[in-house]
Amino acid sequence: MVQVSRRTGFTGSALIRLLSRLGDIDVPESKQAFADRLSQWLGWTDAISLSAALNGGPMPVPTGVRASSGSAEEREFTRVRTLLAEAIADDTRNAPVDPSANFAAYRRRYLARQQAMQTRIGPLRARLRSTLAARSPDMARLAAVDVVMEQAVSAQEQRLLATVPAMLEKHFERLRKTDNEVEPGAWLTVFQRDMQDVLIAEMEIRFQPVEGLLQALRTS
Repeated sequence: MVQVSRRTGFTGSALIRLLSRLGDIDVPESKQAFADRLSQWLGWTDAISLSAALNGGPMPVPTGVRASSGSAEEREFTRVRTLLAEAIADDTRNAPVDPSANFAAYRRRYLARQQAMQTRIGPLRARLRSTLAARSPDMARLAAVDVVMEQAVSAQEQRLLATVPAMLEKHFERLRKTDNEVEPGAWLTVFQRDMQDVLIAEMEIRFQPVEGLLQALRTS
């Protein structure tokens, strides 16, 4: 069976820890405070927009949106999360174990899952913001801040997440070189499982802002 070295002692997101392990590299923990790291992603126009959201009036509530108990949003959150997780699991379950395969098919599959996450999580986040905006002025302000943060951070986030397939390709090629005649194809099974783990970890990152809004809805 193919063995992949596992390094520990690194704290951070599950995605970063996983990619660090798969790449067999050490990534030092940042010593900067979260606010300092975040400021590196924000330009001066973002800072102005953020200040306006924090100090300005409430976010406009779309026509037809009413304050609710949040149960519908909870159900939609669970539905979207389950749908995406099941699609990732199905990809792994139905993937053929063909040791002669190249990485191109896996790249297409990964990009398709990334696109599905973006397509489904974005509208859910917007829905939660609208529901929050109908709750109270404070919640409306929080929704307005989230709009600014999404606009300011999404481009950087997408740029970084776009590098993940290339990192997986290197892992794919390293594992391929470990193949042997005793257990041919075992490396590909390991890779497919690792790719599933990476997709799940990326999904968790993409859901974090949504979970924050949902938590605010629960307590408002």
